[in-house]
Parts: sequence; structure tokens; C-alpha cells
Amino acid sequence: MQRIAINKILHMSIVFSSFILFFTITTSFLAVQRTSAASPALLHPDELKALEEIASTLGITKLNLGYGDPCKLKNLKIDVAQDPGSENVIACDCSFNNTCHITELKLKTLSLTGKLPPELVKLPHLRSISVVRNYLSGTIPMEWASMPYLTSILVGANNLSGPLPAGLQNFKNLTELAVEANQFSGLIPDEIGNLTSLIRLNLGSNQFTGTLPTTLARLVNLEDFRISDNKFNGIIPSFIGDWPQLEKIYLYASGLKGPIPDSIFCLKSLRDLRVSDIAGIESFPNISSKSVMTLILRNVSLSGQIPSYVWYMPHLKTLAVEANQFSGLIPDEIGNLTSLIRLNLGSNQFTGTLPTTLARLVNLEDFRISDNKFNGIIPSFIGDWPQLEKIYLYASGLKGPIPDSIFCLKSLRDLRVSDIAGIESFPNISSKSVMTLILRNVSLSGQIPSYVWYMPHLKTLDLSFNNLSGEVQSLEKAPEYTYLNGNMLSGNVGSGAFLNNESYIDLSYTNFSYPSGCPDKSNINTYRSSYLQKNLTGLLPCAAPIKCSSDNSETKAATNHHNENWGVSSTGYLSNDIYLITPSFKLSEDSPPFYKSARQSAQSLVYYAFCLENGAFNVKLHFMEIQFSDEEPYSRPGRRIFDIYIQGELFWRDFNIKEEANGTGKPVVKEASVNVANHLLEIRLYWAGKGTTIIPKRGNHGPIISAISLCHSSSEPGCGADKTKHHTSYPLIFGITGALLAITILALGLYAQKRFRGDKNKRKRDLRAQGLQTVCFTWRQLEAATNNFDQANKLGEGGFGSVFKGELSDGTIIAVKQLSSKSCQGNREFVNEIGMISGLNHPNLVKLYGCCVEKNELLLVYEYMENNSLALALSGNSSLKLDWAARQKICVGIARGIDFLHHGSMIRMVHRDIKTTNVLLDADLNAKISDFGLARLHEAEHTHISTKIARTIGYMAPEYALYGELTEKADVFSFGVVAMEIVSGKSNMKQTESSDHIWLINWALTLQQTGDIMNIIDPVLEGDFNSKEAERMIKVALVCTKSSPSLRPTMSEAVQMLEGVIEITQVLSDPGLYGNDWNITKLRGTDTHGSSSTSGLTDQTATTMKSSVSGADLYPLYPESMILNSTVDFSSPSL
Repeated sequence: MQRIAINKILHMSIVFSSFILFFTITTSFLAVQRTSAASPALLHPDELKALEEIASTLGITKLNLGYGDPCKLKNLKIDVAQDPGSENVIACDCSFNNTCHITELKLKTLSLTGKLPPELVKLPHLRSISVVRNYLSGTIPMEWASMPYLTSILVGANNLSGPLPAGLQNFKNLTELAVEANQFSGLIPDEIGNLTSLIRLNLGSNQFTGTLPTTLARLVNLEDFRISDNKFNGIIPSFIGDWPQLEKIYLYASGLKGPIPDSIFCLKSLRDLRVSDIAGIESFPNISSKSVMTLILRNVSLSGQIPSYVWYMPHLKTLAVEANQFSGLIPDEIGNLTSLIRLNLGSNQFTGTLPTTLARLVNLEDFRISDNKFNGIIPSFIGDWPQLEKIYLYASGLKGPIPDSIFCLKSLRDLRVSDIAGIESFPNISSKSVMTLILRNVSLSGQIPSYVWYMPHLKTLDLSFNNLSGEVQSLEKAPEYTYLNGNMLSGNVGSGAFLNNESYIDLSYTNFSYPSGCPDKSNINTYRSSYLQKNLTGLLPCAAPIKCSSDNSETKAATNHHNENWGVSSTGYLSNDIYLITPSFKLSEDSPPFYKSARQSAQSLVYYAFCLENGAFNVKLHFMEIQFSDEEPYSRPGRRIFDIYIQGELFWRDFNIKEEANGTGKPVVKEASVNVANHLLEIRLYWAGKGTTIIPKRGNHGPIISAISLCHSSSEPGCGADKTKHHTSYPLIFGITGALLAITILALGLYAQKRFRGDKNKRKRDLRAQGLQTVCFTWRQLEAATNNFDQANKLGEGGFGSVFKGELSDGTIIAVKQLSSKSCQGNREFVNEIGMISGLNHPNLVKLYGCCVEKNELLLVYEYMENNSLALALSGNSSLKLDWAARQKICVGIARGIDFLHHGSMIRMVHRDIKTTNVLLDADLNAKISDFGLARLHEAEHTHISTKIARTIGYMAPEYALYGELTEKADVFSFGVVAMEIVSGKSNMKQTESSDHIWLINWALTLQQTGDIMNIIDPVLEGDFNSKEAERMIKVALVCTKSSPSLRPTMSEAVQMLEGVIEITQVLSDPGLYGNDWNITKLRGTDTHGSSSTSGLTDQTATTMKSSVSGADLYPLYPESMILNSTVDFSSPSL
């Protein structure tokens, strides 16, 4: 018994011990769980630190990580302006043993101004990066290629530039690459074909050139392919039809040509095909795919009838065939497209009535049939489309009335009807959602119903050119764009909504009153309202007759501008907000200067001259189509059609400039004899809704005019004759020359006055003669900007004077070139430079902001270039290090700038002094050419010059150095030298006299002969460069420096060679001027600093070495630069 008791006690002890052990383990486990719950997973500290570096590179100056863990907050706490639609998102994966890693970073629409951060590699688990809609510069960092999980790169809508990285093949896991809306350029690299996992590729809205690489055929997983708005060439490749998963293709204005391969229309997954603005598509494609939901074939020169199978595409939701030449009836079968949401048949030649079967399209949201030749009335079934939001019936050919049911549509937002008959009374609009209401020239009469002014969402109201009458009562607010012109309405301009500067209101051709003492308002057009019409000549006293006047007025959505002799009234809002247009292509050299720009209006453009002698006048209207180009296939079909009224009478209906001139870029002059009464002449151009509206870009429609000339009928033949014995002649030209500023207007106003005397007045006359188009700064402004021309702000010294850095009152950083008044060339060179530079605008040219002519001083104000000169960057004396992508971008930029001077500007120009010190670099390493002080107009008939040669030894073409023969090929030679310096990192002047290769070009030629040409590449790059681009740049440099000008390419060809668009001509050994037969002493004085002048180039040439005479070296010169300043007089015709 005792033993049993002992066993029981032992058993109980064991049980109790087990319980205690279980309790201890359980308690410990629960404690651990509670501890874990109390300590949530946090972002890895290395990634937290990396976020600070990433934010700094992106341009985020205020990053606050003290608010909490970014993974918990799911965003970055940053202090930046966040626009509507901005996103700041961080996604993390916290499944790593109580540690989080960032997997997604989305920073959208945050106005970031930095660069794409290479530091993202410090987020090793990152899968997706999105920084769209910012202002980031640079390019895609190659460091990102080492991120093993990165699958998505979205960098669209930034300022990224240069070529796509050639190392794209290293982004092996990428499924999504979107770089749209940047400034990328060059060829698409072949390596892109290695991204075989890509599902989405968007290269749209860049500057890519060349053909699409055949390696793209490997991307068999692509579902979304977009290359719109680029400069590709060649035909649409057939391999697109071999991508079995493809769903979306966007080829808007890509530069490619048709036809569209049939294989594309057989793709079973194809849902969305968008093609526009291309040539080569002769017939409507045969679409066998049944899955297509969006079909857009806009401005592709299709004609005839739309094939019947289109009306049986079961899933079609969008059909847009705008801006073609389709004709005939719309068939009843269109009613089969019951899934249709958007239908755009605008700008074609369709006829007949709208088929009643359209009533079945009850899902329609957007219906556009403008600019056609339909007949019949506006059908009532439109009011039975419950989802309808937009209706465009500009000049459709239909007649009114507009069915009341349309105005009851609850979803209606945008109704545009113009130039139709049959609408007499104002419709009863019950829909509260309308934002745009256009009922223009539709014969409306009676009063405007009061409810119109209380439509809560109305932003655009256009009731112009109707028969509306009555008084418009004082309003608290008017729609942002309000057009009441061309009616019999009345009211008081000095009260209510008319005092609100937030609205543009057009009251021209009405009976509104304008109380005395009420200041003129730039946002209200009151031309020929009762007030202005009665008091016009009294308000604007007549000035003496003038020969020429420029329209420099700033036109807006509703504008009336006038001076002493003429005025302009413009009506209508353009979506691109551009009312002064310039040529989109190069005009003929013999084109008169007033064709270099034109005034454009969206709806109505009126020019009026007053203070004229009553009687008969001859009027000439000068037109030229400068937006549509016959050379661009996607622009060629553009049609600009408008009506011309003179003195209120219709003179030309459906006037088409291109058709009248038989092409674009050709002048058309329309003449009319008119009678002037009340001393007033009026010319009105009116857009009646006809023609294309989206070619070459949206907003290119409506009337344009370049100049108007008139003279009294009693004048001698030819407008502009002197006054006759008995009658006064009023020769007058309104030149539409754009934003000329005060100094130009002053020059015109003082043109007929007495001649000025003295140096100051002579300079002003010279400026007028040049047609200055720049801002005229005051001495006080520039003195304040440069801190009284403080030496601490001095950037450099040139032959004309010093260059200073300055800051204007608005924060703009500038470079001020203070020209020496003692310079024997100063005044003339100053005027020469102003005349040349002021009209030149190109991304690769230094911009001239303005000038100052005061206190016997001549000053030029340029944009400031943050990274100094290319010479300094290559010298090794700068903290700036140029990688290969930067060098390629710089070289192409220089070539484009020179090409613009030679072929792209209105004035063909030879620079004469292309060198690395005259190439400046902005903050983004964009190359900009400076020093136009010695550039002169290119005169094709004078290739031999008798003038001073101002050029730098080592960059000077042989024919220029030896014989003074100057052509564009001299700049080509200089560019070749600069290109070789870029690729080698060496100066063409740095070789010593004892060296076997005095000139860099010689060395390159020697290396080429031995097959070692790649050895010339700058060792600083340490082998990190694109070998194809480097070899191409070297070859281009050698071709450009051939001794014979005829063997050198043009700069246009050089640009295409650099970009790989065309093949490089064969490079042969050609030592040229700086070859083996030349010694450096033949071209320069006895010492390297230019302190003496000795030997000549020829018997007729004297050489003097001194510092740069151009005066436009904005920054310090290369120490080794030698300037050849020779007076050469070639009188012998044999030269």
C-alpha cells in the first residue's frame, strides 16, 4: 500500500511538472506573439537612407521621414506643389522576417525637376517605378538594369532626352516600358529586341528617327504598341502582324508610311487600331478580325465608300474616319453597330440624308459629322440617344430646326452647331450639364433667354452672327468664353460680368454702350459696338499717311486692338492658344518677308483701316498657306476653308489658300476694288465650319492672312505710288509680323521724321533697319542685374568687351555682353549681330533675349548657360564629366544647330567660327551654339569674299584659310574637328610642334590607316561607350574634314549620318589643310600666345594674331585657341 501511495505521488509530480512546463512554453509563446504585435514590420534602414538620396536626385528638397515609416504611411512626406491628379505612393512587401522592402514607387504629377535617380538600385526589391508628368531631365540610368525584380518603367511626360540606352538588353525582366512625351531622339537600338518579356511598349511623342529595327519582331508577347508622334521613316513593318497577343496599336503621325500590312487585321486579339496622318494607304484595309473595338483611320487619304463589312463588326465601339475623302451615302447598315459609343465622320464628302437606322445607336456618347454635304433636317432621333454627350454639326449641310429633345438630354455636355439655316427661335435648354454651347450663324432671332446665364457648368457660349436682339441685363458672371458678336444686342459694358477679367467677351458688331471714363479692357472686344462706331475717329486722331505698319498685337480668344491708322478684331478660341503662326517648313528664299508669319483666328478675323479719304480704293489681300506642307504626307491633306467679306459684302465663299495657289508655301494675292465711306475700310475673314481642324495638329483651322495692302484708285499703277496731282494716295501694308516689341513700333512711328544725328541715333536707325524683334533693356535694368557690372560677376573677355552674369528682377539669370564703344567694328558688328540673332530660335542656338543702346554703350543680353563651354568640359579643368550619352547628345545638338543656320532658318547663314569655345552647355547638357558676331547672310552668288577673316586655327577649312572662299562647307569642316574633339576628349590644338601628329585630325587618319581608329576614343570613358555610335561619330568627323569642300556632306546629311538614318560615305585618307605637308608655323605666328605676326598664308595674305574679335565668346577661351585675323583682298577673278 505504501508503494502504491508513493507511485501515486510520483505520478502526480510528473503530471504537475508537465503542466508547469506546458504553461511556461505557452506563456512564452504568447509573450512573443504580443511582442511581435507590438513591433510591426518596418522599412529596412538601408532603404530608408536610400530614400533620402533618391529624393535629392529627383529634386525633392524637403523630405520629412520623421512622420512615420513610409511603408506604413504608403507615401513619402514631401513638401511639393501637388497638382490635381498627382500621386505619391509607396508599396512595400513586409513578409521578410519583420522587415519591409519597397516594391513600388509612384511619384506622379509632383513638378519634380531633378533627374532619374540611379540610387534606385539601393531598393533591391523594387518592381515598378512611375514618375510620369514631371520635369525630370537626363535619361534612363543604366544602373537600373541590375535590379533583378524591376518589371515596369513609366517615365512619360518629362524632359528626358538623348537616345535610348543601348544597354536595354540588360533589363531582362521588363514587361512595361513607357517613355512617351519626352525628347528622346535618334534610332531605336537593336538591343530592344532582347526585351522578350515586354507586354507594353510606348515610345510616342518623342523625336525618334530611322526605321523600326527588325529585332522588334522578337517581342511576341507585346499586347500594347505605341509609337505615335515621332519622325520614323520607312513603311509599317509586316512583323507587327506576327505578334499574336497584340491588342493595341497607336500609329498617329509616326512618320511611317503605308500600306498597313494585311496580317495586322488578322490578329485575333486586336481590339484597338489607331492610325493617322500617313501616306501610302490607297484602299480601305480588309479587316477580318472580329475583336476590333476601336478603329481610327484619320487623315490617311482614303476615298470612295466605306466597305460594307465595317457595318457588321460586332464589337465596334469607336469609328473615326475624319479628314479623308469618303463620299456617297451613309448606308442603312450603319444601324447594326449598336455597340458604337463614338462616331466621327467629319471632314469628308458624304451626301444624302442621315439614315433612320442610326436611331438604333442608343449607346452613342460622341457624334460628329461636321464639314460634309449632307442634306435634310437634323433628325429627331438624336434626342433619343440617352448617353449622348457631344454633338458636332459644323457646316454639315443639314438644316434646322434643332429638335427640342436634344436639349433635354441629361448627359449633354458639348453641342456645336454652325452655319445652317432653319433655326429661328432660341431652343429651350433644360439640360443642366452643358459646358459648351455653340449656335453660331444659325439665324437665331429674338432675345437670349435669361436661363442661359444661369447654366451652372457653361464655360463656352457662342451665339455670334445671328439676329438676336434685346438688352442683356447686368450679369454677375459670364461664361469664360462668351461670343455675342454680330447681333443686335444691347447692354452696358461698364457693369456686372463685363468687369470680370476672368472671362473673354466678344461684343463686336453689337449695340452695347461703353460709358465714358470706363477704362479699356483687354478681355472685351467692342469693335464696332455702338459706342466705338460713333466715336472712332474722335478717339483716334488721324495720323499722316504711312508706308507700312506691322500688326504686333497680342491676340486672344476675344480681342480688339487698334492704333492711329488700323485695327484688328479676332473672335474664337483655339485649343492650342496660338493665334500668330510661323511656317512649319522652309519658305522659298525669294518670298517677301511678310509671309514669314500670319495671323490666325478660330472663327472671325477683322482688319479695319480708318482715317482714309473717302472714295474708291484697290485692296490686295496677301495669303500663303504656311502650316500645311506638301512635303509632309500627314500634313498634305489639310484643308483651310473660309469666307472673305469686304465692306460687309461677301466677296469669296469657301476660299482655300492651298487650292488657289496650287500648293503650300506659295503666295496668293486677292484683289478687289472697294468704295470707302465714313473713312473706314473693313475686311472680315470668317470660318464657316468647313475644312480640316486637326491637321497637322489640333487647332490648325480658321482664317489666316499675311498682309493687306491698299491704295487709292487714282494712284499710279502699283500700290504704293506717290500721290497724284489731284488725289491723295494711301499706300498701306498691314504686315502680320507678330510680337515685335516697343522699339520696333517706335522705329515705324518715327520712320518718316527727320534723320537723326550722332552715334546714338545712328545705332537706333541701324536697329530699325534690321527689324529688331527682341526686348530693349534699359541701362538701369542691366546695371542692377549685374550688381553694377561687378568684377565678381565677370564671365569672360572678348575682343569687343566683357561678359557678365546677371539676374533680372523676375529671377531670370542672364549673360550680358558689354561691347566696347571704342571698338572700330563695334557699332556695325552690333547691328549685324542683332539683325541675325533676333529672328533665330532653335533649341541648339543660344537665345538672345534683348539689347541695350544707352550711355554710348552697346550691350547684348543672352540666356545664361549653367555649364559653361564645351571646351572647358573637355579640358579636364571642370568638375563636369561628360559620359558617352552626353557626348552623343552634344554632338548631334551641334550638328542640328548648324543645320538650322544653313537650311532651317529664314536667312541662310554661315557661322564661320564653329569651335568648342563657341558651344555652350545648359543645365541639362544641351549644346547651344554662340558667337554670331561674324556670321553673315549667305549669298550664293558671292562665294569669294573680300572682307576680314576671323577664324580659329585648327578649325578653319583649307579653302577659307588659303583663298578666302567661304561656303557652308567651311562650317562642316569646323564641325568635323569639334566632333573629333568630343569623341577623343583632346583639343585639336594641343599637340606640340615636335609631335609627329600636330593636328588631332592627322592622328585620327593615321590610326584609321593602321586599323586602330577606336584608340582615339577618350580614355576617361574607361570603355563605357556605345561602340557603334562612337565609330559613327569618328567617321562623320573624318568625312566632314575632307580637304575638298565638294566631298564633304551637308550639315543635314551629317545629322542623318550621326543618327544612323543614312550610311556614311567612304572615309579615305585625306590629310587636308592640316596634313603631312603642312607645318604649324605656316598658319600661325612665332609664339603660341599670338604676340607677333609674321608669315602669310599666300603672297597676298598678312596674318595678325590677337584675341577673339567676335566678342561673343560668352565664357573664357580655351588656353590653346589661336585666332586667325587676316585681311584678305582677292581681286583676281581667277580665284
